[in-house]
Amino acid sequence: SGRPSAALAAAIDAAFGSFYEMKKRFDQAAITRFGSGWAWLVVTADRKLAITSTANQDNPLMDVAGIERGTPVLGLDVWEHAYYLKYQNRRADYVTTWWNVVNWAEVSRRYEAALR
Repeated sequence: SGRPSAALAAAIDAAFGSFYEMKKRFDQAAITRFGSGWAWLVVTADRKLAITSTANQDNPLMDVAGIERGTPVLGLDVWEHAYYLKYQNRRADYVTTWWNVVNWAEVSRRYEAALR
């Protein structure tokens, strides 16, 4: 899955203190999303990174109360259809394993595009 670009890694450190802390917060957003939805890493209007979670088909580009608006650069589907066949009700196991397949080159490209 690679690593974030230098620019994205620096932004992660600035926003969350470390890559580990970003992952921890992202995991928490994914695991605690009640029912179906998504966890997101977004670039906010002030060009900073934030983590948010949305229900069902909502996303951070929408004006939805209670979520951090921004341009998504990384999203994790936590609807049961995404993981139930392999993980049953073990969403946390799915989230942990999911990090092994994140395409950091693509996430970094999306981050750079969101800053333009």
